Amino acid sequence: MKQALLLAIGMLISPLISIAHADTYSFGVVPQFSSERISKTWEPILDLLEKETGYQFELYGSLDIPAFERHFSKGHFDFAYMNPYHAIVAHEEEGYEPIIRDVGRNLYGILVTRKDSSIKSMQELDGKKVAFPAPNALGASLMPRAEFSQQHKIAVDEVYVSSHSSVYLNVVLGLAAAGGGVQKTLSQQPAKIQSQLKIISKTQEVPAHPISAHQRVPEKVKQAVANAFIHLAGTPYGAKLLNKIPMKVAGNTSIKEYDVLRSMGLDEFYIK
Repeated sequence: MKQALLLAIGMLISPLISIAHADTYSFGVVPQFSSERISKTWEPILDLLEKETGYQFELYGSLDIPAFERHFSKGHFDFAYMNPYHAIVAHEEEGYEPIIRDVGRNLYGILVTRKDSSIKSMQELDGKKVAFPAPNALGASLMPRAEFSQQHKIAVDEVYVSSHSSVYLNVVLGLAAAGGGVQKTLSQQPAKIQSQLKIISKTQEVPAHPISAHQRVPEKVKQAVANAFIHLAGTPYGAKLLNKIPMKVAGNTSIKEYDVLRSMGLDEFYIK
C-alpha cells in the first residue's frame, strides 16, 4: 500500500482502481477528521489487511463529507468506512453491502455547548447558531436536525464546518452556541477542548459505522476482508489499531441491521 493518503480527486480520472490491478482495491473513509489523522489511523490497518488477505488496498481520502458522498454515490470505492445512513444510501444507489462493524457498541449523536454556557436543552437553541460537520453526518447532523424539526418544532441557524473537530473548536471559541458530534469523536479531542465542553442532548442509538463493499467486489474478497478484521480484533496489536477507528468488537453485519434508519424520517433532511 502506498504510504500516503491519496486525494479522492484522482478518482475522477480513474474511478475504478480495481480495473487497473485485479487484486488491488480502493478503500474510502468518511472524513470525520483531518486527512493526516485518517492516514495515520488507517494505513497501518490496511497494511495488516494486506498481510492477512493477500490483496492490496489503496486508501483514498475525500476533501469533506459531501465529496465522500459523491464518490460512493458513483461507486468510486471498492470498500468504504461510512456512517449508518450512508450505508442505506450507498446500498440503494450502488449496491454497497455492509460487511463488518463494531458490534460491541451503537452510535448516537450528541449536542455540545461550552461548559460555562447557560444552555441546557435543545429547545433553548431556537434561532441560535449551531455548528455541524456536514448536512448528512448522521449522529452529528442528520439526526439532531431531524429532532429539532420533528420533535421540538424549532429552527436553528445551521453552520457547516467540514469536520467534527472543527465543530468542537467553533463551540469552544464561541463562534456557535452549540455543535453536533458523536461520543467517539468528542472523546478523541485534546483534553483542552474536551474540558471546555458539555453534552446537553443525545440522539437515539443506531448500529455503528460499517465497512461496506461494492457489489462488484467478489464474494471471496468480501469474506476475506471481513474475516481479517475479526481476526485482527482478536490480536493485541490489531486490537490496538482498530481501537483508533474505533472498532473494539469486530463482527459481521448486513444491510438488514440498518433498516431501523429507514423508519426515522431522515430522508427529508438528507441533502444530495
